[in-house]
Amino acid sequence: MRQSPVNIKLSAMLLLGHAQPFYSMTWVTIEPMLLKFKKLKIDGWQLIGIIGALAGLGLFAIRPSFPTPDKLIIFLIFVFMAWHQARDMLRRLGPFLAIILVYESFRGWAHSLNDHVNYSLAPSFDRWLFGDLPTKYLQDWWWSGRTRWHDVLLYTPYMFYFIAPFALAILIWKTRLGHYWQVITAYSLLYLGAFMTYFAFPAAPPWLAAQDQVIEPVTRVSSEVWASLGIKDFPSVYNVIAANPVAAVPSLHAGASTLFCLLIFKFYGWRWGSLAALYPLLIYIGTVYEGEHYFFDIVTGAAYGIAAFLSAPWATRRLMSGYKLIMRKHESFKT
Repeated sequence: MRQSPVNIKLSAMLLLGHAQPFYSMTWVTIEPMLLKFKKLKIDGWQLIGIIGALAGLGLFAIRPSFPTPDKLIIFLIFVFMAWHQARDMLRRLGPFLAIILVYESFRGWAHSLNDHVNYSLAPSFDRWLFGDLPTKYLQDWWWSGRTRWHDVLLYTPYMFYFIAPFALAILIWKTRLGHYWQVITAYSLLYLGAFMTYFAFPAAPPWLAAQDQVIEPVTRVSSEVWASLGIKDFPSVYNVIAANPVAAVPSLHAGASTLFCLLIFKFYGWRWGSLAALYPLLIYIGTVYEGEHYFFDIVTGAAYGIAAFLSAPWATRRLMSGYKLIMRKHESFKT
């Protein structure tokens, strides 16, 4: 039945009258939030940083991908923009990012300069020590043919390969600034030692040796977990420059996680160091179980991490002395 314009108007007035208390309650709820937002005084750059950081997290949630250095630095730029510290962050982390990308690019083509890949040393060592390959033992015990919770648990630390060094660098920058360059030097020494070894001694990991039928069949569990989690190779600079299937000795995952743990012990004490020790422990077990490394690779990687940790204070002092000498000569030349 068609209503007259008068009836429609009366109905609208009644509706608005009943809705008025709701509008009042809503405004009472929202007004304090708006006032707090205004007091924050968020400017345009901060807003861009917040939106960019949230968009990055959303993109990772929708399309998970391996957190590579180039993606991490873009995300961190947005995060630090929200605090007006993007320039300071780039000044601090820029050299570290450059070191990592240069190392990864060198690592990516190291095997093309030396095609004499060693398949025997690491498995021979493992068999001598354990009677058979630890990878085989672990997969016989734990691998069921499909991804289970413990597979994800052991793979997750593997994804912290780049996150952990960046997180530690930021933590040291904010809480132990005087030791910042010592940490960067320690990681640089680790990467340099690893690259020289990859160049001189290319070595196949278990999954590749099994694929080439040098050892008994081994499942690359890491790839199975990768697929089950829906992780994709999101386009990045790292994916182009870093591929090297025969960079197994030393295990840089073991080396970097060992170094991370030792630095936490040194700068933050036993309580946090003991907690951080879970990281290398899971890496040691996980990478062997997943078919990424032999136990020999883990031992050599941990040794490289320890060597970098012990050498870093001396190397940092030498580098700082050299830098100061260069700056003095530069100043005297200008005058």
